[in-house]
Amino acid sequence: MSDQRETPEDAKSQGPNPSAIVRLSTAYWESQTLLTANRLRLFDFLADSDRSADEVAAGLKLDPRSTALFLRACVGLGVLAQTAGRFQNTPVASVFLVSRSPAFMGKVIHYSDQLYTSWGRLEDALRSGQPALPAQSYLGDDAERTRGFVMAMHDRALGIARALVPLLDLSGRRKMLDVGGGPGTYSVLLTERFPGLQAEVLELPGVAAVARELVAAAGASDRVSLRDGDYHNADFGSGKDVVLMSGMFHRESEQACRGLIERAAACLDTGGLLVVSDVFTDPGGTHPPFAAMFGLNMMLTAADGGVHADADVQRWMAEAGFGELRTAALPPPMPHRVVMGRKL
Repeated sequence: MSDQRETPEDAKSQGPNPSAIVRLSTAYWESQTLLTANRLRLFDFLADSDRSADEVAAGLKLDPRSTALFLRACVGLGVLAQTAGRFQNTPVASVFLVSRSPAFMGKVIHYSDQLYTSWGRLEDALRSGQPALPAQSYLGDDAERTRGFVMAMHDRALGIARALVPLLDLSGRRKMLDVGGGPGTYSVLLTERFPGLQAEVLELPGVAAVARELVAAAGASDRVSLRDGDYHNADFGSGKDVVLMSGMFHRESEQACRGLIERAAACLDTGGLLVVSDVFTDPGGTHPPFAAMFGLNMMLTAADGGVHADADVQRWMAEAGFGELRTAALPPPMPHRVVMGRKL
């Protein structure tokens, strides 16, 4: 009997492989499975002991047959393990998906869950040029959704800050303006690391209200203050040593980003530091793939949402009078990059 196994040469001769296309067309199966498990608090339910499918169904008030299929799918995704018909969290789920864990990512994942419907309206957004989810709904108009957004950004910032804060040397600096600082997380951590540094967080009233609670809970109200205002037109003041703009540029057009950089330059003393942190692409805007996809996500959720290249941001800063420019990438899996420069 002849050997009928396919060789690499045979595969090449058959032309392009559609596997990647099939994979992309069903990728939402996996994301919705994770989002649903997080929404059901499945990982909390399994945090202390393994359970059978029937026990999970009874505990979470689900249909038994459907639950068994769901749990086996979670095993296939690597967030659950199965032994002798009983299910338990994998180590990665225990660290990142159980709410009592210090590294819990569930609130960030819940925010992705809220965006699921908006992504289903991608075609509408492409035709109309308008976001599927108006930014006002999670930046103040809807109090519950705003709170959820701010809390998710706080948890996200705590993770990013582990890499961002060590990149910054703010020794001897006294006054920092945190523009669009969201939950104030970076200001809390930076003022903690650099004694004598005072931070003012400029944010929209609905966001600032939640941020004040988080700053107070961190015991940082004596060094971090919140000021209600829209960074598009609010006064940046003067005499600043540091201006931080984190996670803002992906909401803004090139013109708006340039304007923000120019206003930062105007409020900084000579030698002052501008720090811009965000998800940036390489020149051309297509890589890394996550950054390009992130641009679509922002297009769906903000009127001018998108993504910029860090090389462009560095050029805009140079044109606004900043020198000693440098860019640093945060370590994987974080997709963020930081562009820094001093006012000349």
